Amino acid sequence: MTRHTLVLGGARSGKTAFAERLALHAGARPAYLATASVLDGEMRDRVSTHKASRGVEFTTIEEPLALSQTIVRAGAQHDVILVDCLTLWITNLLMANEDVATAVSDLYATLTEFRQAKVVLVSNEVGLGIVPDNAMARTFRDLAGSAHQRLAEICDDVYFVAAGLPLTLKGDAPAL
Repeated sequence: MTRHTLVLGGARSGKTAFAERLALHAGARPAYLATASVLDGEMRDRVSTHKASRGVEFTTIEEPLALSQTIVRAGAQHDVILVDCLTLWITNLLMANEDVATAVSDLYATLTEFRQAKVVLVSNEVGLGIVPDNAMARTFRDLAGSAHQRLAEICDDVYFVAAGLPLTLKGDAPAL
């Protein structure tokens, strides 16, 4: 049975590198589903750095909004799909005036039924710091936290990464 995984952590915590190791260990035909939208030079540099660091083992699929549909399509050709990252996806949905709660519900439903490939979800844990000073940032934080709770419920393994070290919150300790 295919096990889905959620990897949470702060900025520069090592969560993506950990998720990449999980994905490479889990399958022979991994896809890297990138949700970033390149809107400025800084983001272009970040995307280039990410692409260079992950190597040639992954097939890169770029999709900022239609996450559920893209996962299903990718499952026809890949045995593991790494999604990096949910918080960028939520940001993209907010900026496009899409209903984030509905999109998260669609992703939840997709992952509940989807067993063609292992899915490794990466997301920033943004609720550990101070309360944001503006309504949009608070809304984003709340939506991300709700999404994490819903997806952690259906993922078999959930990890929190800090300082490059994974802490198992749910499921099996990583066998890497």
